[in-house]
Amino acid sequence: MAVSSFKTNPYSLQELLKKCESGLLQLPDFQRSWVWDEDRIKSLISSISRGFPIGALMTLETGGVVDFKPRSIEGAPPNAIATRPEALLLDGQQRMTSLYQVSLRGKVVETITAKKKRVKRVFYIDISKALDPTVERDEAIVAVGEDGKIAEDFGRKIVLDLSTREKEFEHLMYPVSMAFNWDEWQKQFIEHFMKEGEFPKSKWDILRQFKDGILDNFIHYQVPVIALGSGTSKEAVCVVFEKVNTGGKALDAFELVTAMYAADGYELRRDWYGKDGELGRQHRFKESLRPAGHETGIIADVSNTDFLHAISLFHTRERRREAEALGKRGKELPAVSGNRNALLNLPLDAYKKYQSQVEEGFVRAAKFLHILHIYRVFDLPYQTQIIPLAAILADIGEAWEHEANRAKLVQWYWNGVFGELYGSAVESRIARDFLEVPLWLKGGPLPTTISDATFRAERLKTMRMRLSAAYKGVNALLMKAGAEDFRSGQKFDHIVFFGENVDIHHIFPKKWCEDRRIKPAVYDSVINKTPLAYRTNRIIGGAAPSLYLSKLEHGDNDSPPIPAQNLDGYLHSHLINPSLLRADQFDVFMADRQERLLALIEKATGHAALRGTTAAEKEDEVETDSEAAEAELTISAS
Repeated sequence: MAVSSFKTNPYSLQELLKKCESGLLQLPDFQRSWVWDEDRIKSLISSISRGFPIGALMTLETGGVVDFKPRSIEGAPPNAIATRPEALLLDGQQRMTSLYQVSLRGKVVETITAKKKRVKRVFYIDISKALDPTVERDEAIVAVGEDGKIAEDFGRKIVLDLSTREKEFEHLMYPVSMAFNWDEWQKQFIEHFMKEGEFPKSKWDILRQFKDGILDNFIHYQVPVIALGSGTSKEAVCVVFEKVNTGGKALDAFELVTAMYAADGYELRRDWYGKDGELGRQHRFKESLRPAGHETGIIADVSNTDFLHAISLFHTRERRREAEALGKRGKELPAVSGNRNALLNLPLDAYKKYQSQVEEGFVRAAKFLHILHIYRVFDLPYQTQIIPLAAILADIGEAWEHEANRAKLVQWYWNGVFGELYGSAVESRIARDFLEVPLWLKGGPLPTTISDATFRAERLKTMRMRLSAAYKGVNALLMKAGAEDFRSGQKFDHIVFFGENVDIHHIFPKKWCEDRRIKPAVYDSVINKTPLAYRTNRIIGGAAPSLYLSKLEHGDNDSPPIPAQNLDGYLHSHLINPSLLRADQFDVFMADRQERLLALIEKATGHAALRGTTAAEKEDEVETDSEAAEAELTISAS
């Protein structure tokens, strides 16, 4: 019989806040710093003052299989961290920290304004407004500066002064810091007004109404708490957190692993982000092969979980080999994986063992991509394919420099791109490629990614999105094959690519096509696109190919004439038949270039393209006009 791994019970708000103060309730180390602004704090106070729900909390009982490093609620006394917590707060950090700071801590609250300016505030409930049914409760919650004043006219005019307890009494302002200390505040309030004689009956009525109708909502407030038991698995904690943490940044495996390693005194976050002037791995990846004048290089978008994924491949393969050595076979063998569960069970020793090797693999991946003329993250066919690429390069070491091995790696890479195999549900493919490609380099069987890959000839007609991996692949293959700019005749190495602001542009211009009522679904195809320098594309403009080619041949004040023979050579380098372009024969050009591009793709993948397609396949491939519009994106001139 299945047993629930959690309990749901209401807890007194005051009791929970006291546990925060004592350290019995702390945060796991992956929780980010408290960042609520003063308006959200005021709204929270308002809700509790009316007895409105503020949402459930979620806690994890300590002492179980998940061992996170704890840290105390911000503002808690120093001795709180020395206390062994009985539970960790997984969801509700912002609410509990805010309430602890404004009510129980009894000190000025450091927060931020809506404009992100750091300020120090003291929060009050305006008793008169809170008791007035015609006033919105949020208007009764008042925040003043640390000096207890609200000023206008750049501080020259004081509109509210609560700098002493006596002034609080006179203005009937109840400090939220006394929410659970009513008796003491009431005693001082009475003593203050008794100085002037008998205590006014009107004040008794106000006190009673405020205590019964508003303050008791704080004193008796119950918060629903979902308490996860100590037996809750790491993966379950991650899944549950993602389900409940809909309003904040998603919790990923890196944050959980960071908290687990911190329990052993290791700062994983420092490795990635750096600290105390030391640059982290994230910075090194951004700087890897970064072109001059640009902010980042080709592997800048490799995430911390991508990095852990690659390390996990090494660790789980090691465990699999150990099992094989013990005679285990088939389903008895542990899987090679980098999924979330594998990351959450990645030992610190394994991380330390493989981190440097894997980092070098990602740096080699950047070099490999540059060899393929993929220079920008924007032009990367698949971000996900970098993970197995880096892991494979880390595994084979310097062997990747050998021409035969590199040729095989290039073939594998393009099969992943043109087979469009790294778009979704890629975890199992990443693991298979990590196992199969190195063996193939040593004479083993063909990797599954190569045998699985197919490319249909008609696909070229429907590739119009810059976000399409195959679309980007065609652009890179053309540059790798030696495409030369129509104007300058330069090949697109990385210096020319960045120096001339190269991007993919129409061959038959958009305006020319629209004037002839050619549909975007036709003229936006990658068949009618090729890499060109920004200045070259400006010369092309919206003119017919016959006209812009003539313009290039004759030159002008800024550009010398280009001999027709040379220009024809440039066009051939783009797999363009010059005679068709000069005759403005769009339909014949499209059919001819489709065959030429197919030959280029077939050479790269080692597979013959599939000819013909079914109606269902056509329907699956058609991209919407809104998607096609994305293909018009260009990189503006700097």
